[in-house]
Amino acid sequence: MMSRHKQLVSLSAILLLLFSACKSQQYGFSKKDIKSGQKLIGLDFDDKSVNTMYAYLRRNKAGYDSLRKYPIGNETFPAMSFDPHPVGYQFPKSKAANNSWTIPDDTALPESDQDIAFLNILELASLIRSGKITSERLTKIYLNRIRKYDEQLKSVITITEELALKQARKADQEIQSGNYKGPLHGIPYGVKDLIAVKGYPTTWGAAPYKNQVIDYTATVIKKLEEKGAVLIAKLVSGSLARGDVWFGGKTKNPWDLKQGASGSSAGPGSATAAGLVAFSLGTETLGSITFPSTRNGITGLRPTYGRVSRHGTMSLSWSMDKIGPMCRSAEDCEIVFDAIYGKDEQDMTTNSVEFHQVNKPISELKVAYLKSDIEADKSDMGKNLRNELKTLEKLGVNPEPIALPTQYPFSVFDIILRSEAGAFFDELVLSKGVDQMVEQTPGSRANSLRQARFIPAVEYLQANRQRRQLINEIHALFKDYDVIIAPTFRGRQLFVTNLTGHPVVSVPTGFDKRNRPTSMTFIGNLYDEGSILALAKAFQKVTDFDEKHPPLFSESR
Repeated sequence: MMSRHKQLVSLSAILLLLFSACKSQQYGFSKKDIKSGQKLIGLDFDDKSVNTMYAYLRRNKAGYDSLRKYPIGNETFPAMSFDPHPVGYQFPKSKAANNSWTIPDDTALPESDQDIAFLNILELASLIRSGKITSERLTKIYLNRIRKYDEQLKSVITITEELALKQARKADQEIQSGNYKGPLHGIPYGVKDLIAVKGYPTTWGAAPYKNQVIDYTATVIKKLEEKGAVLIAKLVSGSLARGDVWFGGKTKNPWDLKQGASGSSAGPGSATAAGLVAFSLGTETLGSITFPSTRNGITGLRPTYGRVSRHGTMSLSWSMDKIGPMCRSAEDCEIVFDAIYGKDEQDMTTNSVEFHQVNKPISELKVAYLKSDIEADKSDMGKNLRNELKTLEKLGVNPEPIALPTQYPFSVFDIILRSEAGAFFDELVLSKGVDQMVEQTPGSRANSLRQARFIPAVEYLQANRQRRQLINEIHALFKDYDVIIAPTFRGRQLFVTNLTGHPVVSVPTGFDKRNRPTSMTFIGNLYDEGSILALAKAFQKVTDFDEKHPPLFSESR
């Protein structure tokens, strides 16, 4: 029989185990959990260290539990804000901008509504200013096209018809009374449905938010209202700014309806290319303006980080999000950008640096190109880019070969985006609302938000320290050039420039063997959208890729 002493020892051990189990249940984790959990982040603390940390980690968890009880508004930025400026950066000397565009006097009114829908902004402005067409009629043309074609494209989430007709009639009255506000006055447009418009749903493209109505209007919308533009539609965002799939289906490429429009500004890309709007606004964190602009054969401008206010816009990454125009030409992008950029007290990342058109000869621009990346691209995209380099050379552009730095941990930089997205959508994850999202694959936004909870704060900060070094090096590389020509996707330029905040414009270069659009990218210095737009405008003046439209939506049938 077991001795009384041994019985007491065994009972004590059992009680100790029960006590430990109760403690683990109370605190939600045990020391064994810590030992296992550290493997996820590549650590290997010994038993003594774990024992020492246990009480500290319990205290941390109690703090986390407390923190989650305090609501945080959508417009609340972290106290630590991203600064895209390299060490010693001097802001461009501020002088009043005097940008202007010539509205032609002799634009003829096309016979068909279809041909009217594909006119550029200045041509439409000419028709409106001269009275050849009213804003109300133009607005109804685009509204009718949405009703006719969007069932195929799935590019529109909400038609803002009541608001649009009200704005169009107001524009007509103002113009008739002599109060003409410029080239955007009376022009219908659409915005990615991450951008809030009071009185209408702002769904973020995701099922958990499909009935969400935000009771204020984003700053960019207000700026366009001041210019007299007419908002006709909230356009598709891929679910929570990922891809081209949303709660209503998959947005299609109007050049090939078997293919998605790419993301996540899929709606603006598809609708603008198909002539459902005159222009649109998209957002980019890591390619969401440049990807759909390329896929749908339009021109997309991603401005310098902090150039355009994001107040009233869903945050995916506070340190990487940008808003920019998606249009059918570079000149249209320039006109829209001039209307929406600038300081906004409600967005702490914005500033008062002026935007200036660049009107000097293109041959005077200092241009470089990413030689190895361009030569390595053996696809039709690369072939077209190399052909159009010759076009630029005929314009007097003689680019010098350069390369982007390679000595950085590029495989880890995306934890910056994923950490910040995880913070913004934390309540969605903790409430299990993320389970309602349409896509639940390993590469889905839902899955990305869940895994964000396993990214250590230390690694997030270390990645941002590496990012600071990258910013300084890229600035040193750019200081000798006004424009760098790059493949839109080949190499790391898209990743690098989104991390550093540099502006880019994506420009159509033709088509591949399946008649799908291709593009190239012009990268500019911080706050120098003028140079990349000037080069893009010069290129489009001598080519006609920007004047091509998807046959299914532009030819009489």
